[in-house]
Amino acid sequence: MTPTTLAGTLAAAVPTLGPDWLDPETMIESFIGRWGVWALAAVCVVVIIETGLLFPILPGDSLLFTVGLFVGTGALSVPLWAACLVLFLAAFVGDQLGYYIGHRAGPAIFRRPDSRWFKQEHIAKTHAFFERYGGRALVLGRFVPFVRTYIPVAAGIGRMPYSHFVRYNAIGALAWGVGITLLGYWLGNVTVIRENLELAAIVIVGISVLPIVIEFVKHRLEARAAK
Repeated sequence: MTPTTLAGTLAAAVPTLGPDWLDPETMIESFIGRWGVWALAAVCVVVIIETGLLFPILPGDSLLFTVGLFVGTGALSVPLWAACLVLFLAAFVGDQLGYYIGHRAGPAIFRRPDSRWFKQEHIAKTHAFFERYGGRALVLGRFVPFVRTYIPVAAGIGRMPYSHFVRYNAIGALAWGVGITLLGYWLGNVTVIRENLELAAIVIVGISVLPIVIEFVKHRLEARAAK
């Protein structure tokens, strides 16, 4: 199956995964069963959809972690360097799409009514986050669910200089796309993690939020010191 055919059929395949289709282990195992080695390409499509096409409910951190774990255990038969490279590119391309959407559509995105997948409160929080941290938000926001979906859009709407955006986008894609995949690969051989993947995924999401917590505490301490 070619990558084009794979991308075209992914949308039809996802609903057949059942009620647990958002579980990263179930998702990847289904991709492997359908497409074999092209399962990694399907994962990349999911990453691009979450980070670039305003669809924030997909598993991001836990999906990357599980890919690394599956590569480490041999369940996904691709070299680690190849997995890291294509996931970096997927994360980079996803934010490029988000920036383009924000730059072209502008504030109209912020006026969209709430729907099943789109919530104005997420946009508002992302906008505040971007206003506070500027370019750093593109790196830090990668590790926060919902924020990573809308932060490149906010950068496009805010007309962040494209050269700055590309730099921060590359750093964020490397730290998130490659970093969490490597973490899954290295920890995948730990028995307790391999046998408790769901708990491990929750822990990974919690750890991924730590940079934001640190920045928040730092901001509060600086504000208190200023007073």
